Amino acid sequence: MRLLVTLAGVLLAASPAFAGDDWMPPVRDATVLKECGACHMAFQPGFLPARSWTRMMGSLADHFGEDASLPDDKIEIIRAYLTANGGDVVNRGRAAKYMQWVAPGGTPQRITENPDFLRKHRFPESVWTDPKVVTRSNCAACHSGAERGYYE
Repeated sequence: MRLLVTLAGVLLAASPAFAGDDWMPPVRDATVLKECGACHMAFQPGFLPARSWTRMMGSLADHFGEDASLPDDKIEIIRAYLTANGGDVVNRGRAAKYMQWVAPGGTPQRITENPDFLRKHRFPESVWTDPKVVTRSNCAACHSGAERGYYE
């Protein structure tokens, strides 16, 4: 009986329906995981509104100073997934917190510039320059469950 109660607790804690405000639906699309994940963690689309992903996917030749160009068919697959799961579409959990800071019609490009991110990440510069972290967008350096959508 004790094992069943423990197992039930683990399942409830792992279930998105019971996840707290720090949960973001994880990326489930194989193309997004492969192509975006080749250079960085495949960020959950809920961190930006759909219009931001549309803009980003239209400017891959200069993706934060890098050429991340892809064939048109892959761009369309990725764009469709990101826009269908954008923060303004999902709008719950961590996505809802991020979207409340996005100006109507705004197209932010950096998750790390969102006031919700900035509020939760007030660390000395030495944290960001640590060789294990290097950049503010390296979520997995501090959040071991980031790729699964957990940011506790």
